[in-house]
Amino acid sequence: MAGGGGYGGASGKVDYVFKVVLIGDSAVGKSQLLARFARDEFSMDSKATIGVEFQTRTLSIEQKSIKAQIWDTAGQERYRAVTSAYYRGAVGAMLVYDMTKRETFEHIPRWLEELRAHADKNIVIILIGNKSDLEDQRAVPTEDAKEFAEKEGLFFLETSALNATNVENSFNTLMTEIYNTVNKKNLASVENQGDSNNPGSLAGKKIVIPGSGQEIPAKTSTCCSSS
Repeated sequence: MAGGGGYGGASGKVDYVFKVVLIGDSAVGKSQLLARFARDEFSMDSKATIGVEFQTRTLSIEQKSIKAQIWDTAGQERYRAVTSAYYRGAVGAMLVYDMTKRETFEHIPRWLEELRAHADKNIVIILIGNKSDLEDQRAVPTEDAKEFAEKEGLFFLETSALNATNVENSFNTLMTEIYNTVNKKNLASVENQGDSNNPGSLAGKKIVIPGSGQEIPAKTSTCCSSS
C-alpha cells in the first residue's frame, strides 16, 4: 500500500526515484492532476503547458521512500517532437483524456502508440478519464474506456482534479505497481547471486529504474473504477 508523502520538496533518505510521464491532448487537465497530486492545489486559471515541466512528491510504499518524478508534457502538436525524448527512462505513464470531449478519448490510441514507440515496451500505464465532476457533460461512457483499458492491458480510473476524486488513488496505483515490479526484479537479482557473501547489496541504494523487465498487468487484474 502507498502511504501519504510530503508535498513539494522531500528531505531525507530516498530509496527509489520513479519517472512518470503525463500524456494526452491539450486541455484535458494533465497539469491540474499534477498540481493536485504534487501540491494539493487547483487553479481555475490554468494555462497551457509550454514544452515540458516536472514536479516531485515523495511517497511511502511498504516502508520505502519513493520519489515520484512526474513529467507534464504539452499536448499541442508542435511540441510532440520535443517531448518524445522525455518518454525515455520513464517507468510509468498516465494517459489522460477529458471525459466531456469524445475526441480526446479517440486520440488515446495514437498517444499510446507514440508512448510505446519511445518508452520501454513494458512501461506501467494507467488510463485516466479526467473531469468526472462534469458528469452531466459526459461524452465518453465509462464502459468504453474500461473496454479499451482491458484490451490494451492498462489500469483505468476516472478522476476529478477539481474536487480531488481518485487523484491520490490513481498516482498511488501507478507507483505501487511500479514498486512491486521493481521489488520483484531486485529480489530475483539477489537470488541469482547464489552463494554471494553480500546478498543485501541492493538495500539502501538510491536507484533510478530504467524500466526493463516490467510486466503489463494482466487483463484480469486491471484496476477499473469510476467511483
